Amino acid sequence: MARTILLDKLTGQPRTRAELADLLAEREIPDEVADAVLDRFTDVGLIDDAAFANAWVESRHRGRGLGKRALAQELRRRGVDDQLARDALDELQPEQEEERARELVRRKLRSMRSLERQVAMRRLLGMLARKGYPGGLAMTVVKEELDAGHEEFPLLDSSGLEPE
Repeated sequence: MARTILLDKLTGQPRTRAELADLLAEREIPDEVADAVLDRFTDVGLIDDAAFANAWVESRHRGRGLGKRALAQELRRRGVDDQLARDALDELQPEQEEERARELVRRKLRSMRSLERQVAMRRLLGMLARKGYPGGLAMTVVKEELDAGHEEFPLLDSSGLEPE
């Protein structure tokens, strides 16, 4: 029965060992049976937390634009070992993280033409913070993109007039 439960769960999407262990506990599978089945699935490669973590980081960074801090929290919530999570996050290069932050800011800036610079800055910084980007990187990217985007997407200054 434990084997069938795990196979059913693994057909939808990859899962971590911790998620599958929780599922077996919910279904009241005895711990010794659950451990034996989980160990066997791990031995044959059906459960691979390292591969899961690497795929998760790549997918969520590219798809949702999440930074390392948010990705680490998601992996922790899914029961991935801290070392495996660190290894997966180390695959994400600082240049990749910065470029993704720039893409997010540029996309968001398009809808901010009528805002004052400070309001736009605050909103952009908040967006990057929620997505798990470090404050220093977020501030640098937002300032540079606001400065570079003045010609294309002029923001209002505090007087309500466009900057010179």
